[in-house]
Amino acid sequence: MPATAANHPQRRRQKTSKTMIHETIITTASHDGVPHVAPMGVRFEQNLAILAPFRPSKTLDNIVATHAAVINFTTDVRVFAGCVTGAQREWPTRAASRVGSVRLQQSLAHTELTLDHMTDDPQRPVLHMRCVHSETHAPFGGFNRAQAAVVEGAILVSRLFMLPADKIDREMAYLQIAIDKTAGPDERVAWEWITAAVERFRATGGAPASHASAS
Repeated sequence: MPATAANHPQRRRQKTSKTMIHETIITTASHDGVPHVAPMGVRFEQNLAILAPFRPSKTLDNIVATHAAVINFTTDVRVFAGCVTGAQREWPTRAASRVGSVRLQQSLAHTELTLDHMTDDPQRPVLHMRCVHSETHAPFGGFNRAQAAVVEGAILVSRLFMLPADKIDREMAYLQIAIDKTAGPDERVAWEWITAAVERFRATGGAPASHASAS
């Protein structure tokens, strides 16, 4: 296909980069220093990190109160699964280097943020956060299918109340393949939390963990 103005590779990259979502762990702290850990998708636009938590959200409350947050890049998918399912919401943290917040104690890297401005909305405000400091703590060991499956499973758990049972069955069966073939001990623990949450939802008809506590 000829590279016209509309389909030029550079133009396409610029267009898609604005919609790319990175699955991360966001850590915040209250005014009293109480840490909060939450899985959250992040977009990056012009040196700003874009967060859009649904109300109610402890992450939102903490950022509005302190104007600070930290993006944590981790391959420990137990954090994703534990927070979303409620199996384990508290994870070790330590003080951030430049902002009044906390970061995960065990992460590959982190980026510290300050609130630039907020686009308010009664359901889902958009937080435009400025990236002020980044650190790398450990090398990235490569992509792992089981880790990706756990992240997808965690997202699925957060949407159980929206999905028909047959779709949940199909998604879980497909993700199970990657778990069976490529998971290590941490991934298997995380997957057990996810499968237990799905079973609990079906048994009780209720959400496995409140949205507010997870975000």
